[in-house]
Formats: sequence, structure tokens, C-alpha cells
Amino acid sequence: MKDNIDRTLEYYKIKEQQILNTVNSKNNLTAEDIIHYGKEMSIVTYKITALEIAKEN
Repeated sequence: MKDNIDRTLEYYKIKEQQILNTVNSKNNLTAEDIIHYGKEMSIVTYKITALEIAKEN
């Protein structure tokens, strides 16, 4: 079970980095873009946190 959690954690950490890279590479983000990426980052962060807690148990 921990192998699945580790793989899933790795996936979401990659997604988190992709979002950060996308936001940091753009100079002309609109308010809608910022909200969109913020929501995506919030979801990914929540999933990472939940997986890390599951991994501890």
C-alpha cells in the first residue's frame, strides 16, 4: 500500500511543480488565470497533505 501512496505522492508533487513553473514563466497572468492556478494548487496541496498523513498511518 505504501508503494501506491509513494507513487501517487510523486505524481502530485510533479503536478505541483508544473503549476509553479507555469505561473512563474508567465508575465501576463490575468486575475482569472491567478484564480484558476490557485484553485489547482489548492487541490494538489490538499491531496499531498492527505497522502502524507495516510503514509504516516
